[in-house]
Amino acid sequence: MSVQLQSSTIVDRMNRLPVSKYFLRLVARISTGGFFEFYELFLSGSIGAALVAEKIITVSGLAYFIGAGFLGMFFGTSIFGRISDLVGRRNGYVYSLLIYSFFTIFMAFASSAVWIDIFRMCAGVGIGAQLVIIDTYISEMTPSSHRGFYIAFSQFITYWAVPVVALLAYLLVPTHFMMEGWRWVVLIGALGSVIVWWIRLGLPESPRWQEERGKLEEANVSMKQLEQEIINEIGSLPPVQSSHGVEEEKGKFSEIWAPPYRSRTIMLIIFNLFQTVGFYGFAAWVPTLLISEGITLLHSLLYTFVIAMFNPLGPIIGMLTSDRFQRKWLIVIVSLSIAVSGIIFSLMRIPFWIIFMGIIITLLNNWFSTLFHSYQAELYPTRIRATGVGFTYSWSRLSSVFTGFLIADFLKSFGVTGVFIFISLAMLIVALVIGSLGPKTNLRSLEDISSK
Repeated sequence: MSVQLQSSTIVDRMNRLPVSKYFLRLVARISTGGFFEFYELFLSGSIGAALVAEKIITVSGLAYFIGAGFLGMFFGTSIFGRISDLVGRRNGYVYSLLIYSFFTIFMAFASSAVWIDIFRMCAGVGIGAQLVIIDTYISEMTPSSHRGFYIAFSQFITYWAVPVVALLAYLLVPTHFMMEGWRWVVLIGALGSVIVWWIRLGLPESPRWQEERGKLEEANVSMKQLEQEIINEIGSLPPVQSSHGVEEEKGKFSEIWAPPYRSRTIMLIIFNLFQTVGFYGFAAWVPTLLISEGITLLHSLLYTFVIAMFNPLGPIIGMLTSDRFQRKWLIVIVSLSIAVSGIIFSLMRIPFWIIFMGIIITLLNNWFSTLFHSYQAELYPTRIRATGVGFTYSWSRLSSVFTGFLIADFLKSFGVTGVFIFISLAMLIVALVIGSLGPKTNLRSLEDISSK
């Protein structure tokens, strides 16, 4: 039986916290794990093209390579989302990153395509949870008025992984120092195990999570430390305004299928099934798509690197717009823009326009990413937030397993234009489901959003 607390709760104290540079520092540290997830995600495009060019795998085999990573992420996202609600945001964050690093080292030294795929799948189990836990962590720790800004800032940091992996691929893939260059690119990603303990030091547990789990003493200690950090910076805090009590209870998976969360769960499953087609369909396949148009591997990697350099700018757009305009409608507008831009990209043949339209799609994709990562983390209560987000987001990983095979078939049968028509239709469905079913979330506390 739950116990209703009538005094000022951790939630009330969290909701009165002002915007502070402390949150920028906290989000920057938390986002380091996301950097490794993005490194792994965008690794497939750069080294996948190299594996095809070196005849280690075929174009059809590339679909297995990409699919293996996403299959692992499907299990990791759903499993660690639930684990994070049970053991805490910080512990789930650290353990999942260690799993990724361990298996990535094995992948770097794998001797065959089969073992490469197996170890990539295992690494995906660990890395797949990072964005879910990070989105949940940041949403619970930052002021509601700037929640979208902090998620976008987190993505700004993580998206630096894209130009980093593209540059490393461009510099290392053509080389053969002791082993193939692509193996060095993979091995560098495993450095997460070296820095993971530094990341963990000093990271606070979410006081919201501690309070929901009935860890009131620990929650109060974490809250006092957080409040003191901000007092040291700005001098004082606004008064606490008690709004409601908090129920000390353990969330259950079945809750995401009960009103009012059932409709949100269904909406997010449909959304994630199709959004990944547009997002990863372009990012993971663009080097191979360029090669299919007669561009050499080296030039393909160079074009990919130039496009990748613009990845961090998409989240900057998100930082400027996410809290200023309703996130729901921004997702709709940006989804439709991606659909149109993809068709235009497929018609380009001149290098300048290939790069230009690639940059436009990259900016739109990454702006889109900042919006939906903030949005989906707002729709469930604290006790089941990581469970709900992890389960629904895992469908994007499952979708990506099959998307690779579909894109390979479309590329073979209908060319690059056919691939982007497929991507555009997926983004139209994304715009429709969010526009028709999505609730409004801007400038509302997490508790208010999750109660209606």
